[in-house]
Amino acid sequence: MRCAVVGDPVDHSLSPVLHAAAYDRLGLSWTYGTLRVPVGDLAGTVAGLRAGDGGPAWRGLSVTAPLKREALALADRSTDRARLAGGANTLVLTDEGVHADNTDLPGASAAVRERYDGPVADVVVLGAGATAASVPLALCDLGARRVTLLARDPARGAATVETVRRHPGAPEVRALGLDAEPWAADVVVGTVPAAAQDDRLVAAWSGAPLVFEAVYDPWPTPLAAAVLERGGPLVSGLDLLAHQAVLQVRAFTGLDVDVDLLRRAGEQALAARAARAARTARP
Repeated sequence: MRCAVVGDPVDHSLSPVLHAAAYDRLGLSWTYGTLRVPVGDLAGTVAGLRAGDGGPAWRGLSVTAPLKREALALADRSTDRARLAGGANTLVLTDEGVHADNTDLPGASAAVRERYDGPVADVVVLGAGATAASVPLALCDLGARRVTLLARDPARGAATVETVRRHPGAPEVRALGLDAEPWAADVVVGTVPAAAQDDRLVAAWSGAPLVFEAVYDPWPTPLAAAVLERGGPLVSGLDLLAHQAVLQVRAFTGLDVDVDLLRRAGEQALAARAARAARTARP
């Protein structure tokens, strides 16, 4: 069987490392690669994979930006959570058709509860992109009642606001500027690139009872470093990636693998990247 991650760009993805570790532990002679697919080309790509080329059959695709909406639209069947999120990160290719799911939501919930058992009622999200929708939706599953997106341009978060508002728990959702005065939120979710995390943002939000830093490369980000320094609970983007990958492996293979195995594989890959970057940066 063959599987791959699809997106544009896609070479940065850690999914091949995590899935390879899973298939090796499970004793499966499956392959998992990368497929760069531009916006608008996913349906044609999936149709071509299903038609076959005489080699091993294609079984599953992990879907990354900017193709998650396309993935949901082309599916013959989809889960409630994929429809709620408005996008799919998982496509299972079967003889009966294409099944779409979104494992980011249960993956994020599992990552939170692995690290933290406190309240999640009041959530602040730094940023307003795709991750800024999936993580708060997962937190709404855990009981979040108010979600505030903080973005440089709050108007750009309108689609994310509407997505989170669709949650059956009917949370209060709003978008404010990134420079809003801080308050005592239960959970802060970071989706702002590390290079854009200035001292004010870090000082304002790193003291929350739980920080979920979705950015994992480079690591630690300034926000994550501040949390680690004070010894507070911290969920990382790699935690999310590993937990959702466990669910993807189950969807593709029908088998379970330990999340720590995948997390260790990701940590080793990130460490190797950092070492290569350091060597490149030397004069």
